[in-house]
Amino acid sequence: MQGAHDWAITLDHTYTEHRYYTSKADSQVQSKVINGELTLTTTWTNDILGASTTPAGEVEAKEELRSSYEIKDLGEVKYILGMKIERTDDGSIKLSQHTYSEHVLKHFGMAEAKSCSTPLLPGITLSIKNSPETQDKANEMKGVLYREALSLLIWLQVATHPDLSYTVNLLSHFAHNPRQAHWNTLKHALSYVKGTLDYGIIYFRNSSLCPFGYVDLDYARDVNEWKSMKGHMFFVGGGLVSWASKC
Repeated sequence: MQGAHDWAITLDHTYTEHRYYTSKADSQVQSKVINGELTLTTTWTNDILGASTTPAGEVEAKEELRSSYEIKDLGEVKYILGMKIERTDDGSIKLSQHTYSEHVLKHFGMAEAKSCSTPLLPGITLSIKNSPETQDKANEMKGVLYREALSLLIWLQVATHPDLSYTVNLLSHFAHNPRQAHWNTLKHALSYVKGTLDYGIIYFRNSSLCPFGYVDLDYARDVNEWKSMKGHMFFVGGGLVSWASKC
């Protein structure tokens, strides 16, 4: 862990030397604007994804990193962190996780499952009262990979499936002690994924970069702790960039 920390500090110093600004929202995102030319980079350990508003800016960014480190240019990105990046003729960009979703469904034996049109059954209410009340009932769920399935579903929700936000938040309440009703609901969500394999987020070339969003709040909807459910979504370039649903 210390090595990763030291590498992050070293890379940050390199970006600073090249006049990059570190995002306050995400320290792994760096940007700079020189003479109206915008360049962005983001880093996952030693994988760097970048973009610039001009070809010259792209070349300059690569040369700056090459002057400090030995790098390998993989060309135009098509996949990263399980996300597929598609470009259209009109300049739009789509992020999706078709292959990742298929892998998840196959892993849980649901590759041939019947798809569902909603991530949750209409009107469903899940409670901690559904959780096993005795050790025998808890043992019945020992072989069920509830947490693993939920963690894979979370990555879908975080990356390209904002439509799973409420479902993931709800199911996460029971990760410590799930029962059959919770597992059935999670499998229903996976069936929804089966029917939305090609869903994703699209950013349009000519859309405004001025952010806008929506925020909503209900009143004590959570039946377990009687907390209010909050949700938000914010757009840039015609596509979502931030979303959440939580108590």
